Amino acid sequence: MEDGYVVLDGLLTPQECDELRQRMTEIVDEMDVPEHCRTTFSTYHDEQLKTQGNADYFITSGDKIRFFFEKGVFDDKGEFIVPKQRSLNKVGHALHAHEPLFKKVTHSTKIQGIAKKLGLVSPVILQSMYIFKVNSPYFSTVTPHQDATFLYTEPLGRVMGLWIALEDATVNNGCLWFIPGTQNSGISRRMVRTPKGTYPLTDFIGREQPYDEDKFVAAPVKKGGVVLIHGEVVHRSAENTSEDSRHVYTFHIMEHQDTHWSPENCSSTVEDTH
Repeated sequence: MEDGYVVLDGLLTPQECDELRQRMTEIVDEMDVPEHCRTTFSTYHDEQLKTQGNADYFITSGDKIRFFFEKGVFDDKGEFIVPKQRSLNKVGHALHAHEPLFKKVTHSTKIQGIAKKLGLVSPVILQSMYIFKVNSPYFSTVTPHQDATFLYTEPLGRVMGLWIALEDATVNNGCLWFIPGTQNSGISRRMVRTPKGTYPLTDFIGREQPYDEDKFVAAPVKKGGVVLIHGEVVHRSAENTSEDSRHVYTFHIMEHQDTHWSPENCSSTVEDTH
């Protein structure tokens, strides 16, 4: 991947996309989230430390299906002020392990074929997420970042994201944007667990550097297509300014052979792709 990302059409059929969306609708309809678990998700550096790092709910989500909400969707009593389906940022991080439809897609022969073409010898699944992005005043942008900040390995370059569009992802509804070639420059920060018994539960080593907005290139993708994302390429997504939602199923694969997965990483459940 010379640019650090590749867009491939037709990974899933429209029917497969609709089935995943329908199953997620059912999961959200059935969710019963305790007040103390109503954790807000944000990609801003200081807010990440406050909301994610202080929340054991996030730290221990690697082998579970848990719900992460946008800011402002609860009132002072912790009750929804918007419909459930429009309150969530994402659901994660083990859909691939516990939900049959998502597991089927994640471990499909098509995914195994992609891993093989990329030269992976012993690929394992690190985590999975369903990301919502509807046009709403509560939904935030995803600021420039590198996935290896959160999924650190030694050596670097062993993690790849697969970002599957369950609806058309366009410039207007929040497709991904990349700075091509930045996967060759290492990472600018790492999110790590802090020593047991200390707070916050996580911290950052380094800070995200500023990036030239003019260098970002849009990567729209049709429903059923997939974006392959190198773990160190800088990418972001803007807010959804359209009338269309932009649902995505995404997961990360790591080459397990000769790779050291950092125990300081916050959360993941490692599972063979076969």
